[in-house]
Amino acid sequence: MSFRVNQVRHGLFLDSVVLMQVSRTVAALPGVEDAALMMGTPANQEILENSDLLVPDGESAGGGDLIVAIRAEDETAATAAMDQAVLLLDQPAAVRAASAAVQPRTLRSALRVDPNANLALISVPGDFAAAEARKALRAGLHVMIFSDNVSLDDEIALKLEARQRELLVMGPDCGTAILGGTPLAFANHVPVGDIGIIGASGTGIQEVSCLIAQAGAGISHAIGVGGRDLSDEVGGISTLTALEWLESDPKTRHIVLLSKPPSAAVVERISAQLDHSRKSFTVCFLGAEDLRLPANAVAARTLRAAAASASGFQEDTSGGTGLARPLAGERKWVRGFFSGGSLAAEAQVIFLDQGIRVASNAPIQGAHALSEVTAGHTLLDLGDDQYTRGRPHPMIDPAVRDDPLRQALHDPTVGAVLLDIVIGYGASEDPAAHVARILGHHGNRDPVVIASVTGTEEDPQVLSRQVSILDSAGVWVRPSNAAAAEAALACIAA
Repeated sequence: MSFRVNQVRHGLFLDSVVLMQVSRTVAALPGVEDAALMMGTPANQEILENSDLLVPDGESAGGGDLIVAIRAEDETAATAAMDQAVLLLDQPAAVRAASAAVQPRTLRSALRVDPNANLALISVPGDFAAAEARKALRAGLHVMIFSDNVSLDDEIALKLEARQRELLVMGPDCGTAILGGTPLAFANHVPVGDIGIIGASGTGIQEVSCLIAQAGAGISHAIGVGGRDLSDEVGGISTLTALEWLESDPKTRHIVLLSKPPSAAVVERISAQLDHSRKSFTVCFLGAEDLRLPANAVAARTLRAAAASASGFQEDTSGGTGLARPLAGERKWVRGFFSGGSLAAEAQVIFLDQGIRVASNAPIQGAHALSEVTAGHTLLDLGDDQYTRGRPHPMIDPAVRDDPLRQALHDPTVGAVLLDIVIGYGASEDPAAHVARILGHHGNRDPVVIASVTGTEEDPQVLSRQVSILDSAGVWVRPSNAAAAEAALACIAA
């Protein structure tokens, strides 16, 4: 029987990325079945309880306290893991103490240290994020809200206030931005150029910006607006503000808009604003049909097409033609496991455009929900909340897809496995090596494994190194997520 232990660190807050990284390290220790480090909000306590990680010690935590929760094979393993977790938590604390003079604890003190700052990145528990964002706006700062679990009402109120103050709110749950060459949160090292990006999609921004970089072009600014910004309720407030700013930016020549399909009313507002612009646009609303755009805007069906349109390079749609491995016998299904929700959506677009029935846990228009099918092609967004409750996002910890990947590799009906590898700042240190280990343990290469790597040579993980590791492991690496999906389709058709 498993042994569970919790420790509450009162009044300790660390950035969610740091907590996820520590969680990943502890969960990998011998004898550990699961581990999570979360602030003690009611929502997080519910997640821990549902993950069988919460014990009475953890239930005593408040929203401003950190819960360290571990489930292990026995008490010895749990105690050793807790000791390691405490060590990892105390190390950064010691570093902070040594440099306390330059590590302000409040927004007010931060502005005293750097009075010229014009943006605040908010990464606190969702219950507190709106209050901190409001303080930043009233201090005259633009805001990037990395935090999730911010209410819709708070999001609308914050964005309306920002609009009144001629400021911008990125987020909530904004995971990616590049401002003037500076990457924020999960982003890649790309050259500065004259192409602006506005996206309600973090991995969509990453894929497009990296493909633009590979084409020899660069990014002026990439602005994340949060996944709900283009909904009816929010009305595209931040998107419209970002469009105004990039319109007035002399360094931005062309602007790319990225999202899953917005509401019809928001599309009309955006189209009206584009129609009055002096600049050119590429609009990629993944899965949207019959977009009505002004003459200065072109629609792109895929992220790759959006990057090609913006940078002027010739889009390669050959996919796996001539290289495809035909699926034989019972091995006729494709299984896709994505860390990026927009990458999963792009793959669905490519399958559906070829008339291929596909199911997903995050289906776009025309695709089926997983509950509606018992067999067939499935493309999963493993970054969805159902897979990340109580554990790090797969960009941080690729182990999230280990179990479904192993199942697919051993499934006699699966002929091709489709993966995305997303690198960059904040991402796993070596995701390709992790996948290679899983494949090495499998041994049997009956399902062909197809992957793409979203990133650049300048990223910490180094694009070419990740590609080389995958190639050595027998993975068929394609130059984009779209090309990887096309390669899977080529296998079906071969």
